Amino acid sequence: MAGGACEGGGGKTAIAASARVTPRPAASRLRAPLMLAAIIERTVAVLRLFRPPLPPGGPIRYICLMIDELYSARILTLAANMPHAGRLAAPQASAEKVAKLCGSRVTVDVVMAGDKVADFAQDVKACALGQAAAAVLGEHVIGASAGEIEMAREAFRAMLKTGAPAPQGRFSDLAMLAVVKDYPARHASAQLAFEAAAEACRKAMAARTSPADAA
Repeated sequence: MAGGACEGGGGKTAIAASARVTPRPAASRLRAPLMLAAIIERTVAVLRLFRPPLPPGGPIRYICLMIDELYSARILTLAANMPHAGRLAAPQASAEKVAKLCGSRVTVDVVMAGDKVADFAQDVKACALGQAAAAVLGEHVIGASAGEIEMAREAFRAMLKTGAPAPQGRFSDLAMLAVVKDYPARHASAQLAFEAAAEACRKAMAARTSPADAA
């Protein structure tokens, strides 16, 4: 959504198990996205009443079409079911990314085993599109390498900016967000989770580099 050091020779570097802070209760965690979905559904229902008499370029028609396209049922379902929500008590590294235009914010914590993600948490305060991208990340991130996350981040960015093919591999579900390409104001929020995850992985791997590892 989507930087290296390897483990010490013979697996000498021990990765301490990280204790996870108890995340917010599921009901509390889902309340905001579900409220957003309900508001969108009501708004779409009202706006649809005005579609027939509108000219092809009418602003309300445009808003209706944008809402229908961007906030599909699949995207809203992803946004309401966020994997690995919360924070880690003892991350090896963290990163935060903010979309200046809309104020969306994503904070990612990681623990790495070699160049792969061993533990992960994300605190996502973003629109439904940002939450959906973070949900794709959270669902597949455990076991992903830093390189895979960076490749997905770059492919996702290219998909939004230029209409390039969607990311392949474990993060291929990002293809559902291809419609965001036509709405540049939403690009930054959609990319926050992968930007934060890639940076956190780089930080964690850099922090674990030792003279013995470099030798």
